[in-house]
Amino acid sequence: MKPAIFKAYDIRGIYPDELDADAALAIGGALASFLGGGPIVLARDMRVSGVALREALVSGLLAEGVEVIDIGRVATPMVYFATTRFEAAGGVMITASHNPGAYNGFKLCGPSAVPIGIETGMKQIRALAEDRFGRAVGPPRAQLREQSIDAEYYTSLLEMFPGRPRLRVAIDAGNGIAGAAISGLLEQLPLEVTRLYFEPDGSFPNHEADPLKLENLEDLRHAVKSVGADLGIAFDGDGDRAVFVDASGDPIPADLMTGLLAGVVLEHRLLGAGPGAHVIYDLRCSRVVPECIREGGGIPERSRVGHAFMKQLMRETDACFGGELSGHYYFRFPSGYVADDAAAAMLLLLQALELGGRPLAELSAPLRRYFQSGEVNRSVRDVSATLERVARAFPDGKADGLDGLTISFPDWWFNLRPSNTEPLLRLNVEASSEEEMVARRDAVLALIDA
Repeated sequence: MKPAIFKAYDIRGIYPDELDADAALAIGGALASFLGGGPIVLARDMRVSGVALREALVSGLLAEGVEVIDIGRVATPMVYFATTRFEAAGGVMITASHNPGAYNGFKLCGPSAVPIGIETGMKQIRALAEDRFGRAVGPPRAQLREQSIDAEYYTSLLEMFPGRPRLRVAIDAGNGIAGAAISGLLEQLPLEVTRLYFEPDGSFPNHEADPLKLENLEDLRHAVKSVGADLGIAFDGDGDRAVFVDASGDPIPADLMTGLLAGVVLEHRLLGAGPGAHVIYDLRCSRVVPECIREGGGIPERSRVGHAFMKQLMRETDACFGGELSGHYYFRFPSGYVADDAAAAMLLLLQALELGGRPLAELSAPLRRYFQSGEVNRSVRDVSATLERVARAFPDGKADGLDGLTISFPDWWFNLRPSNTEPLLRLNVEASSEEEMVARRDAVLALIDA
């Protein structure tokens, strides 16, 4: 078993070179031991390798006497829903999200869909799995049962967001699992939908299922304009992220969408929001996000990057909503659990469009107050030394180390954050003018490259 498959937020690797059935068998036993019992909810996406990984993982779980509830081929948010619905000890989604078809992996959560990451149990599971790897397992000592939760999941979302605008929408599922997972939901909405790549295909024959890359939005943008759609929606491979484009085919950055949706949640008291409700955003987001939250009467909470940190802060502050630059949108669901859910984000946007009575482009235009660099990656030999060198160059800025290095000035700011998996630094710069953003970006990059 290769230790490198255990990442900060999940388990992931190339099948079968890095992650195979023997590893899945050991991970199943390790997860059962870590959680201390069951039942455990299980699901998978459309990748062909998911069949073998599921069989091995189930064998490992059942051999430990843990009941498994298999909810089928569904989107990742449906695992979180089912884990809470069945009061399970945890859940496993077999997926590699937006990674190419050669990859597969496991997203893990504990009771109430609390994520299991490197700081919340992944290290222990890795040690337990390494100890079990290569050992034979005994016969099953618990039962596997299959149960669909699709209808209950759809009903829960529709009850949360009663808005039903009659719109023309183009949706690109990228041949991921979202196409199949949300089809039953779309049938209950008064939408005229142009469907792109709804057929689940783990080889991703049309484009990567990563909507953050502009090239993967080209077909959606063309479809929106050609059919005269009111908006476009692109899902990632496992259905927990979404990117939205307006009627002109222009993508709306996820941080601006977070500000827009947060304003609607706060103004209309959605998701249980009341005066002084907390809303979470990751520290790469534009300054417009906390501004929108305050304008709506809410309290902005700045988080480290990553779904485990976002969800933890949401639980700690009892936040009702949150958003991340990566296209994750977070909700406090009525049953009390916190999760990222692209289908819920879609319904919230539909509600916002109905309440706002204006096109998405008009609703988002007032949020374009600043100029952003986008994330720029740089390979470095020594991450710590580079961060220290950059920090020394800006002694007059307001600095913090919540996640990497953030230095703020009245008219601009930047965040320089190490990658979790590579010797890379990721830079985001924002300023009040495009000229200043470009100048500041280039200055920081020069320091990094020095």
